[in-house]
Amino acid sequence: MKRKKRMILLTAVASVSVMATFVAITMASPGSGITGTLLARGTYPAYDLKTDPKSPIDFKAKTRDQTDVVVQQHDYAPGATTGWHSHPGPVFITVTAGQLTFYERDDPTCTPHVVSAGHGYVDTGMGHIGFNNTNTSAQDVTVAIAPVGAPFRTELDAPGPYCNF
Repeated sequence: MKRKKRMILLTAVASVSVMATFVAITMASPGSGITGTLLARGTYPAYDLKTDPKSPIDFKAKTRDQTDVVVQQHDYAPGATTGWHSHPGPVFITVTAGQLTFYERDDPTCTPHVVSAGHGYVDTGMGHIGFNNTNTSAQDVTVAIAPVGAPFRTELDAPGPYCNF
């Protein structure tokens, strides 16, 4: 009798786990029409840096621990979307071909950020979605900062809180 109760409990736990995974996947906002290519991933020691006060660029960056810098190329088919997602740290996105449109998850106005080849978009890691809303292919190169060896993308549910997609 004790063995039967244990089997019922294990079956129930397994069923709940499968259902929770299914719900998480179906509520997520996966990308489509994008091919990503990892170009480089390197581990950096902790740092605390600031540009020279005489520099025309005022830049500060600080980490408490080692971090990875991840460089990827993304090829977007016409109509492609990244899906709603976030990153553990900032991401510098340079559009290298075509045009991409980004929306920030925490923007109550759901304002599009249209970025053409040769220009960039900085994602703070709070969550965003990107689209290729054109009839031609597009491409970007991203530089992301992430914990050592950890994933640098987390899927978010859709629609976003301020955008209805």
